[in-house]
Amino acid sequence: MDESIVDTDQSPAAPASASLRDLLQLVLLPGLGPRTLARLLERFGTATKVLSADGEALACVPNVGRKLVHTIRTAGDHVCADEVLRWCDDQGVRLVRDTDADYPMGLKDLDDAPPLLFLRGDWVDQDQLSVAIVGTRHATTYGLKQAERLAYGLAKAGITVVSGLARGIDTAAHRGCLDGGGRTMAVLGGGLGEVYPAENKPLADRCSQSGAVISEQPPYAKPRSGHFPQRNRLIAAMSLATLVIEAPDRSGSLITARQAYELNRDVLALPGPVTSRTSRGCNQLIRDGAVLVQTVDDVLEAIGPMSNPVTTDEQTTIRSGAELQLNDIERSVLQAIAPESTSIDTVIAQSGLPAHRVISTISVLEMRRLIRRLSSQYVARI
Repeated sequence: MDESIVDTDQSPAAPASASLRDLLQLVLLPGLGPRTLARLLERFGTATKVLSADGEALACVPNVGRKLVHTIRTAGDHVCADEVLRWCDDQGVRLVRDTDADYPMGLKDLDDAPPLLFLRGDWVDQDQLSVAIVGTRHATTYGLKQAERLAYGLAKAGITVVSGLARGIDTAAHRGCLDGGGRTMAVLGGGLGEVYPAENKPLADRCSQSGAVISEQPPYAKPRSGHFPQRNRLIAAMSLATLVIEAPDRSGSLITARQAYELNRDVLALPGPVTSRTSRGCNQLIRDGAVLVQTVDDVLEAIGPMSNPVTTDEQTTIRSGAELQLNDIERSVLQAIAPESTSIDTVIAQSGLPAHRVISTISVLEMRRLIRRLSSQYVARI
């Protein structure tokens, strides 16, 4: 670490647990990638045990060669975890472990999920209801306007927008979401002390106030090209679906889309002119089966039903993105229907609505594939 980065005369940060400090020490080691780190933790159980393991035991882990064994055995000579802890404390950055309640649940679907995240801001349960918006850095006016429009609409619907804070589509998506009063997650390819591009530092501050800025990289890790595919897997995993807006044939956004497919997430794409180089990737995704998106309603329809229901701030349980399109009456009827068999008389009693209104609303919910009719008198929530 560059010694000029951290003022060693600063007062010490709040004491961290020994296990957290050891995990941070391991995460900071040079040459230790996320997949190998995951294997080490799986093999030994804790970071403390990894750091205290002998060389022979370490060398039994795949991809751990002599050089990395030496690095782990001499971890304290390479980095100073205490300096990083002080920096995080001064900058309002939290260390979030994969066992913490505010660790993004979707990341646990990754084989190489980061065991530790650096996070400025907050992640709440409602952020499980999220959509990634990604695209080219060299966006056209059309692409920028559509990214802002769709992000704004998703924010109004209560969807958290996830993106990478890059120039172009990412920037437009974050801004559109914030302008819509929504929450947004900015996932960085470098450390939180190296916001890239530099002109987006004010935007990063806004994201941390209405969501979070997140990285798995140490605070002053430079944003290198190899970090961005790693960053993209986090964006895909954190989101129920990935929406691609303008991507040429070779684009990091297409990597994000492929990672979303591999995680069984929905991939959506905005069509563009067949003569536009920046739309070739999107048009190809649509040809290969991605959902064609024109409106916010297209996105909401695509992200349900969910395997893990989400509870909103209003204590409403959301099981499908289509539920965000419901009016108050439809939502009231839906909330009165359980996943198991529920009689229509029970729905009428719990919703407090007239029988004819409940029956007509049940028909609407059935058409939207939010409930299923078990008989003439019983229904169940999907």
